[in-house]
Amino acid sequence: MKILVLGIGNILFGDEGIGPHLANLIDEKYQFESDEHSVEILDGGTLAQRLIPIITDYDHVLLIDCVSSIDGEIGDVFLFDFNDVPECITWNGSAHEVEMLQTLQMIEMMGDLPPTKIVGVIPFVIGENSTFTMTPEVLKAGLTMENAIIKYIEDFGFKASIKKEITLAEVAPNTYLKGAL
Repeated sequence: MKILVLGIGNILFGDEGIGPHLANLIDEKYQFESDEHSVEILDGGTLAQRLIPIITDYDHVLLIDCVSSIDGEIGDVFLFDFNDVPECITWNGSAHEVEMLQTLQMIEMMGDLPPTKIVGVIPFVIGENSTFTMTPEVLKAGLTMENAIIKYIEDFGFKASIKKEITLAEVAPNTYLKGAL
């Protein structure tokens, strides 16, 4: 079985880069072993529809992204199935989220969407100004998200071990240099 952990987001807009930042953290920090399965950790950035051939090549997918919630606050974390989105979740927080939702819906309409879960956090939306800086709330939420990602992978029978002690705050400023740490 092939499992994909896919970080989605724009690292130029602070918290909205949580997907790529966490994907990079998981890739840098952990090693996964399984005699039966394989796992790949990817930074999907804002590629959305260009990710279709990648997503459809896997048996299970976990998306790391930002979400919006009717009653939520910055830093709130949600874990849900794509086919069972909680009513409080909205996908209109940023352009990349809407495009990713549409991408998943297109794959689903073609009948090629593997079982997909989303681990998402409510970001502080900065608007037009670029920054690599993430808010303390989302950095803290990153720990909850990291644990959810590791549990998701381990539930498939993988053994996770730490190969390098590193934090999200250390990885985030260098995500654009993938693997340079």
